[in-house]
Amino acid sequence: MSQPASLESDFPSPGNNSTSILNTLPDISLPTKNCSPRTQQQIDLLLLALEALELGGSEQMLAMARQLNMEEIIKHRVNLWRLRCSNPWRRSYTRDDLTLEQAKALVIIAGYRAKDLMVNIRQLLLAEQQMREKNLPLENHFRLSEYLERFRAHFRSRMNSRRAKVSAYIASEEQLNELALSLLNKLLFCTGARGMERVWFSLFDGEVT
Repeated sequence: MSQPASLESDFPSPGNNSTSILNTLPDISLPTKNCSPRTQQQIDLLLLALEALELGGSEQMLAMARQLNMEEIIKHRVNLWRLRCSNPWRRSYTRDDLTLEQAKALVIIAGYRAKDLMVNIRQLLLAEQQMREKNLPLENHFRLSEYLERFRAHFRSRMNSRRAKVSAYIASEEQLNELALSLLNKLLFCTGARGMERVWFSLFDGEVT
């Protein structure tokens, strides 16, 4: 099935150089040169949801970085890990701020991985809808339950329970499930016409000058 032209413009050929790929997301005018902790937290959570969707998710992100010619920004596994540890909710929070270029690279990788996993994401969200319509527990659907279980496990093992919001999520399986599903919806939104750009802007709500 052919894709609309507007969708193609969101996802230029991976063969393009990194500058042209980064330029698919507009620059943001911020009070400081780097991203806020909130933006960094949201980006990392999107990537966490992608990891819960597929085994070897972080390796797939690195492969996508290479495919998109972003090796100068995301050099290797340790570098990717350090960028993600800009999320202040992390146990291994580095206190380093993402530059706009680094944030763009991570969001674009998330968008491309979401596009590759679009069928899976749609199926999981449809399963959620069906379970709720039938007043059945989400865990009754095997694939949806598997995604939610992986997300909860990733979140609990990597986030700092001393942070009040993290502690609240860890204490409530229902809240963690809702977070996991909201991130699925955001990933699916990334795959639509200008969806990646809109998700990008949403990361800076209240911060644009």
